Amino acid sequence: MAGSAPLGGPREIALACFLVARIAGDAADGAILTEEQRVERAESAKHWLGTASVPAPVKTALIRLAEASGLGDRNAMKSALDSVMTVTANQLDSGPRLELGRLAQAIAK
Repeated sequence: MAGSAPLGGPREIALACFLVARIAGDAADGAILTEEQRVERAESAKHWLGTASVPAPVKTALIRLAEASGLGDRNAMKSALDSVMTVTANQLDSGPRLELGRLAQAIAK
């Protein structure tokens, strides 16, 4: 979606979701990253999100997901991801929404 979306809002939202979803997915798989790496990635994502041109509700939900990923707390990640899916439901195509749903299922396991 990010590749075909126009510059600005839709593209920024898609890229922000992709970035934080990757961090959450890796954090949910406890074997991929060390605690230090999780925390560093979460902090970097929060910094990047601070400069991204995305609506405040989306930014808030994504920051919450990044923070939960830094902690490695699967329950908090699932809850935050549910919030991301809610606030982006009307802004993402069906493909990205499906991928976020799959990530939520993987985190819930």
